[in-house]
Amino acid sequence: MTAPQPIREYEVRARSTDVFGRVLCNARDHHFIIDGPVQNGCPGEEVTPPEAYLAGVAACGVELLHVIAKADGVPLRHVAATLTATVDRGNQPRTDFTIFNSVRLQFVLSGTDAARAAALVEGFKRR
Repeated sequence: MTAPQPIREYEVRARSTDVFGRVLCNARDHHFIIDGPVQNGCPGEEVTPPEAYLAGVAACGVELLHVIAKADGVPLRHVAATLTATVDRGNQPRTDFTIFNSVRLQFVLSGTDAARAAALVEGFKRR
C-alpha cells in the first residue's frame, strides 16, 4: 500500500451568472449551481452556500467512516449522516463575520455492532 501524501491541494472555481444571486461552480470537470438564499433577494432554488458547506462536512464524515472501517477491518454496510446547524444573526460573537451558532452531526451506521460503530465515530473525531 502506498503511503498517503502529506499535502493535498484542491481547487474549485465559482463565477456569477446572468441571474442575480446564482453562482456557477466547478471542481475538476464537475459543474454545479449554488444560489444565494431568498433572504438575500437571491433565487434560493438551488443549494445555498451554507448547505453546500455543511453537505461537504457530512460527506466527509460518511466517506471517512468507510475508510476507517476498511483500514481497521471493521464490517460496515451503510453510513448516513445528518448535520443540522443554526445561524442566529442577532447572537454573533463578532460583527465582522457570521458564524454558525450551533452545529450537530449525527451518524447512523449499520452492518456492525454498537461498540465498533462508536469506535469508528471516535476515530473520525480524531481525524
